[in-house]
Amino acid sequence: MNHLLKMSDLSKEDIIDILNLADQLKYELKHNIPHKHLEGKTLGMIFQKSSTRTRVSFETGMYQLGGNALFLSSKDLQIGRGEPVQDTARVLSRYLNGIMIRTFEQKEVEDLAQFGNIPIINGLTDYCHPCQVLADLMTIREYKGQFDGLKMCYIGDGNNMANSLIVGGLTVGMEVAAACPEGYRPADDVLEFAKGYGDKFTLTDKPLEAAANADVLFTDVWASMGQEDEAEIRRKAFAGYQINDEVMAAAKRDAMVQHCLPAHREEEITSKVFEEHAAEIFEEAENRLHAQKAVMVKLMK
Repeated sequence: MNHLLKMSDLSKEDIIDILNLADQLKYELKHNIPHKHLEGKTLGMIFQKSSTRTRVSFETGMYQLGGNALFLSSKDLQIGRGEPVQDTARVLSRYLNGIMIRTFEQKEVEDLAQFGNIPIINGLTDYCHPCQVLADLMTIREYKGQFDGLKMCYIGDGNNMANSLIVGGLTVGMEVAAACPEGYRPADDVLEFAKGYGDKFTLTDKPLEAAANADVLFTDVWASMGQEDEAEIRRKAFAGYQINDEVMAAAKRDAMVQHCLPAHREEEITSKVFEEHAAEIFEEAENRLHAQKAVMVKLMK
């Protein structure tokens, strides 16, 4: 593993190795056991999309690992003024030990990996969100103890979260069902990937069908960053694609709920369901820190 660009780059063994290390680092942090695996190392963090959790978790994680993190917004970089990505990649490779980038186009992440010679971590693109899904899988395993025999349900937009959850869930052995409205389906290559898992994957436009006997339910906002001008159109398209009491009744009685945050209560999830599952959701948010630390150690140590 040289980079983390998308979930499909990872085998089941890769994911389990990352999660095992994340569990260890979480334990060590809780028990004040030093783990300065990246002492003297520097991570450059390129943000063309802003974020609360991504910035704080990566910056804190590098500090806890003994290294440094540099926040680089697009207005601070020549890449925001037209410098080719390949030139930025070759220059930053001479200063840094790794780059985390949160941006719009997946190609930009792939180009950094192609032209640089240091590890690249995808902090989010419009196509996928692998760091979040590693934290999600970590949380599922904490609560459920395993992946085999579990059913994951995703309800909402077939966006970057849906793409990565489908790939990640199937890779670790879960059954995956996604409910998305027509016109808002997951990426074609993700659906092609899912075909290889036969009846372990279901795509429907009926949320209750997807939620039936689910062990864990996921959702995301209806209008992601950069889609604000589509908010009203999307609100109509996603009417009924909400995690609520009716959907929870279709799932297993002990089903858990996950949300990558921020949440728009009473849109994709009701306040009632969110608060009933807040412990799991905020554990998931915390696990961004531990899962990303594991990725950085695997790539940069």
